[in-house]
Amino acid sequence: MTDLEIAKARLYVHKLCLCKNGKVITSDARGIAPMMDLIADGKDLNGYSAADVVVGKAVAMLFVKCGVRAVYAKTLSDSAKDFLVNHGVALEYDTLTPKIINRAGTDICPMEKTVLDCSDVEEAYGLLKIKLASMRNR
Repeated sequence: MTDLEIAKARLYVHKLCLCKNGKVITSDARGIAPMMDLIADGKDLNGYSAADVVVGKAVAMLFVKCGVRAVYAKTLSDSAKDFLVNHGVALEYDTLTPKIINRAGTDICPMEKTVLDCSDVEEAYGLLKIKLASMRNR
């Protein structure tokens, strides 16, 4: 099995799975939190393959920042697809959607909205740190 196949196989019980050379990292947290926490912890994810339930542009940018080489998404936004393809990340998905909607179903996801007009992964990471901190402090 490839790293991406291993990550996909674990996705049925987790929300995010990363795999490299058979080493698996999983998370059951929602949204961008798992990737933000891995980055904050200094985890080296270069060369990993990732499987995620929902991939919007925010998570796509974090994958690129970390050097993830392949991504599978159950649901993928158009902007995430464009970003990953433009950065040479191998990509598989089940459902492509124009945008990721917030959990209340009333608007675009606040994380996707935060990076909508951003193209730099370091800038996006900074913006997402600020947004995530403000949402956690509510």
